[in-house]
Amino acid sequence: MRNGVDIMKAVPAAATAVLLALTLGACGGDEGGGDEDGTLTVWSLENLTDRVQATQRIADGFTKATGIPVKIVATDENQFSSLITSAAAAGTLPDVVGALPLAAVAQMATNELLDTEAAKAVVDQLGTGTFSAPALALTGQDGAQWAVPSDGWAQLLFYRKDLFEKAGLAAPESYAAIRAAAERLNTKDVAGITLATVGNDAFTQQTFENLALGNNCQMVDDAKSVLLDSPQCVETFQLYSDLLKNWSVPGAQDVDTTRATYFAGKASMVVWSSFLLDELAGLRNDALPTCAECKNDPTWLAKNTGVVTAVSGPQGRPAQFGEITSWALTAGGGQTDAAKRFVAYMMNEGYTDWLSIAPEGKIPVRKGTAEDATKFATAWSTLPAGVDTKKPLAELYPEDFLTAMRQSPDTFQRWGFPQKQGALVGATLGELPVPKAINGLATGELDAAGAAERAAEDVKTIQKSLE
Repeated sequence: MRNGVDIMKAVPAAATAVLLALTLGACGGDEGGGDEDGTLTVWSLENLTDRVQATQRIADGFTKATGIPVKIVATDENQFSSLITSAAAAGTLPDVVGALPLAAVAQMATNELLDTEAAKAVVDQLGTGTFSAPALALTGQDGAQWAVPSDGWAQLLFYRKDLFEKAGLAAPESYAAIRAAAERLNTKDVAGITLATVGNDAFTQQTFENLALGNNCQMVDDAKSVLLDSPQCVETFQLYSDLLKNWSVPGAQDVDTTRATYFAGKASMVVWSSFLLDELAGLRNDALPTCAECKNDPTWLAKNTGVVTAVSGPQGRPAQFGEITSWALTAGGGQTDAAKRFVAYMMNEGYTDWLSIAPEGKIPVRKGTAEDATKFATAWSTLPAGVDTKKPLAELYPEDFLTAMRQSPDTFQRWGFPQKQGALVGATLGELPVPKAINGLATGELDAAGAAERAAEDVKTIQKSLE
C-alpha cells in the first residue's frame, strides 16, 4: 500500500484513516500540474523508493509507446490533505493521482477536484464489464464515475484448516459457524479466535465492520439516520462480545498482537487484511510465523490456513470490508487527453506490472479484457509476493484459496459510501466511536446493547458537527 511495507502492511487501517479524515479546501485552478513541455505530473501514494521506481518504469513504458513524458511524484499520505489543498489553491493540481483510497476520492469529489467525465471515459474505453461491479459502485455516485478503480485489499477471516478438519467443523462463514468453532477449539493453549480490542485503532473498526456488513449492520441509512443501535448491529456487538469474553486472547489486542498470536499457533482464527498473505508464508523476515511446526517449514502455517472472504449473519448476506484504491484524474490537470491515455495504459498494458508492486495488497478489480475475461486475475496469482523473499502466490496457496482471493472484490462493501456519507465515515475514523465501544466491551464496561447505543450516539454527535 501507499505507506509501504513497514506501515501499511502492519497497520493498513490506521494509515488509511489519515486519508479518511481529509478536509480539502473547495478550491480549483485554471492551470494544471503538467509541465510546459507536456510532461504529465502523476502523484503516487505508493511512495516507498522501490515502488516509486517501479511505477516510473511502467510510466516510462507508456512514454515509449506514446511519446508523452510522465513524472511520478512520491506523495506521503500523511501530508496528502495539505498538499492537495495547496495545489488546488495555487492552480497546480497534478494531472493524475494514483493509489487513492475511497474516502480520499469521495472528499475530492465533494470539493469538485475530480474530472468525472474523464474517469467515465476511461472506464467505458476499457469496458465496464471488465471491472468488479462493487468497485465501480464504490468509486462513483449518482451516475458520476469519480475515479477509475485500480485494485484493492481485503479484510479476511483466516482460520486453521488442520484444526477445523480434525474437529469436523465447517468453514467459519457465518456467525453460527464462527461461534461454534471458537467455542470448540478454545483450549488453555490455543484461543478460539484473536480479535482487535484497542479503542484508538481503526484496525478495530475494520475487524468489526467486516463482521457487521454480512449481518446488514449499517452505520447509516439513505435518510442519514444512524443505525449502529439497530437490532442487526446489536447482534454483531453481541457476537463480538461473546468471542472476546469467552474464546479470545485477554488484554488489549491490536494489529500486531493478533498477527503474532496467530503466527505463534496460539489462535484458531484471526481477522486481518490480505497483506498477511506473504508474511504468513514466511516471506518477510521481521514478521515470520513462529509456531512450533514453522521452525522446520516456514510455509507450514500458510499450508494449514484457510480463508473466508465474506461472512454472513442471521439478518444479512455474505459481505466483507475491502479498500479500493483508484486512479483519479483531476479537474485542474490541464492535459485531459494525455491523462486519460496514461490511466488507460496503467489499467491495461501496464496493469500486471502495477499489481506486481505488492500483489498481496493489490487484488485486481479489473479481472481481464473483452478478449480475455480472466487475463489479469490469472496473472495476479503468478506475481512474486514478499519482501525479503519473493515467491508467486500460486506456489504458496492452493487454487481454491487463490480463487476466493480473486473473487473477494465482488463482495466488498463499506459503511456509509452507498448512502453518500463518505465524509461522515472519514470523520468517524478520526474519532473512532466504534473501536471505543468495542474497547468498552473488552473491559466489561459495556454490554452489547450499551456498546451499540454509545457508538450510535457518538456517531450522531459527529454527524451534527458536520452540518
